[in-house]
Amino acid sequence: MNSDDKEKKALSAFLVAQRASVLAIVDGLDPQALTTSVLPSGWTPLGLIEHLGHAERHWFQEVVTGAVEPLAWPDDHAPLTTPRPPEVVFAFYDDQCRRSDAVIARTPLSAPPRGRHPGPLGDEVTDLRGIVMHVIEETARHAGHLDIVRELLDGRTGLGPR
Repeated sequence: MNSDDKEKKALSAFLVAQRASVLAIVDGLDPQALTTSVLPSGWTPLGLIEHLGHAERHWFQEVVTGAVEPLAWPDDHAPLTTPRPPEVVFAFYDDQCRRSDAVIARTPLSAPPRGRHPGPLGDEVTDLRGIVMHVIEETARHAGHLDIVRELLDGRTGLGPR
């Protein structure tokens, strides 16, 4: 295994671990809790899971490959909320993660993106390596948000595997 393969394996392992943390944190919440906002900004745990699915879709399909299939639904609701039921949102997140993993597996870490993320971050992220690192960062950040919200919802803490 060459050094790029080792690095890709390590980055992928961290991404998988952060995704698992997100899912572990919300595991056991009923549909009402998943769609309850406990913060003034109004976001819900389920809305954040859907957001993470959109982030995976955006970064690995739109940005890395430059192409993405249209969504099956309109995205016309309040940010970080969703009108979709938990089973649809969790299936969407799982599907986007699997698609992301496939893109990562077949793309060299040094490959420049074929699409572009708008704004300054688009200028900073110049290859797959940077994109994977950004998605790890975003997933970990939102896992922390979910940790806090879970504690506010039912008092449970320390639910992620990391």
